[in-house]
Amino acid sequence: MPQNKRSNVKEKSLFISCIVPIHNEEENIQEFLPKLIETISSHSPRFEIILIDDGSQDNTLSIIEKEFTQEYIKLIAFSRNFGKENALTAGLEYCQGDVAILIDADSQHPLETIDQFVSKWRGGYDMVYGVRRHRKDETIAKRWFAKLFYRLMDSLSEVKIPPDAGDFRLLDRKVIDALNSCGEYSRFMKGLYAWVGFKSYAITYEAQDRFAGKTSWSFFKLFDLALTGIISFSDIPIRVWGIIGIIISSLSLAYALWIIISTLVFGVDTPGFATLATAIMFFGGIQLMSIGILGEYIGRIFREVKKRPHYIIAKTRGFPK
Repeated sequence: MPQNKRSNVKEKSLFISCIVPIHNEEENIQEFLPKLIETISSHSPRFEIILIDDGSQDNTLSIIEKEFTQEYIKLIAFSRNFGKENALTAGLEYCQGDVAILIDADSQHPLETIDQFVSKWRGGYDMVYGVRRHRKDETIAKRWFAKLFYRLMDSLSEVKIPPDAGDFRLLDRKVIDALNSCGEYSRFMKGLYAWVGFKSYAITYEAQDRFAGKTSWSFFKLFDLALTGIISFSDIPIRVWGIIGIIISSLSLAYALWIIISTLVFGVDTPGFATLATAIMFFGGIQLMSIGILGEYIGRIFREVKKRPHYIIAKTRGFPK
């Protein structure tokens, strides 16, 4: 929607889709949803809230089905846990709004920031995203890992991902359509937001404390997601090991020539076992490491060519049949 038309959009004509991925949030959902409804309805009477239950093992799904039966609250329940990236993908594929607002159900994303999202969208921006002001609530190890990841992505990938920018954001319909056209199986949404481009604006926010419960993101899940991001948006790691292989081969050739010349000039010298063992272990380690990186790429290619669906839906509510 062009900027001059967007700024004149009447409140009643704006259709807002709010996409909320949920996983084991039985303690949060009853506190979060009424506040979200109040905030979204203040911007437009035309809205939908799409809840994607990502294989919750607690009472989250039953609470939603019993206590939140309004027609504007729609539900997608996965057959198992497929991950947040796929939950967001489902929400984007099913939403019908002029804009989509992505938000977590743990109450850490401040609802008042949505006012700024909508204001900037009306000002002509196609994507408005939240950036955390700090990570003081996280462990030192997690903060260090996050900083290392963003530095690696900045140096390895042509797609520049804003540091500390998460899924909390507003997307215009043309951004939604662009994201839905991306068909890869291993999805890294933060990278896809940046890859599709469009006019974007960052808004800094203060992350709130969780109302209840604890995050389901373990270190290993975060590591796997980071690895997906690096491999999906950069082929430099596999190129680097090709370069390292050339360097090592060149050094080995030079060393072989030195041994030949030394033998011809000074005679045969008995090699030491320690030197031989060290060389074998070093080159063996290099080979295993390079095979491991190559294996990561091949493994993800294998996942892509199988063309399995991103998710399987057990039930839906509120969508046309």
